[in-house]
Amino acid sequence: MYADRANLSSARRAAESWRAELAGGGAGAFAAAWKLARADYWLGGHAPEAERRKWYEEGIDAGRKGAALQPNRPEGYFWMAANMGALAESFGLRQGIKYRKPIKEALLTVQRLDPAFQQGSADRALGRWYYKVPGLFGGSHKLSEQHLRASLRYNEHSTASHFFLAELFLDDGRKAEARVELQKILDAPLDPDWSPEDREFKEQAQRLLASLK
Repeated sequence: MYADRANLSSARRAAESWRAELAGGGAGAFAAAWKLARADYWLGGHAPEAERRKWYEEGIDAGRKGAALQPNRPEGYFWMAANMGALAESFGLRQGIKYRKPIKEALLTVQRLDPAFQQGSADRALGRWYYKVPGLFGGSHKLSEQHLRASLRYNEHSTASHFFLAELFLDDGRKAEARVELQKILDAPLDPDWSPEDREFKEQAQRLLASLK
């Protein structure tokens, strides 16, 4: 069902299944917790706007439970941080300030436990953190670029990393470098595990590249 997440009803059914498994406890609770957090992250970004906060908040809670169940595994920390970051980005400065430190701490924990986790996702997300957070609160375009480039060591075709680099370069007035990153997204093969996300980044890259001509 989750593999068919581009169909929102399938993503909802996947979340329902993992929610029930988590509530039941038992040996599968850890996997159910982080997979629920992952599904919640997708639903938070794609469900009707009125629903989005509840999905992200459930995702934070599910990720936190996963981290508590298996504190030496990266999955719970990462998806908790992902939902926190999406909530902070979507619902204003107050949420950003609230979650700024917990997000970074969770991502640094992922990096410590398994820097290669999910194709360098901790570096990718830290790159985004340093880009989004104002300099007064610890943000840095230099550190953002360093982390995003580091993430590409684990997957040189990452559409997310290339898109985030393109946004960073455009913000810094480095338009030619941004075009290179956007073209890399269009040329990248689809990752079987992340095809819905890859397609979305390709569509965004196409629009952004067209706007630069």
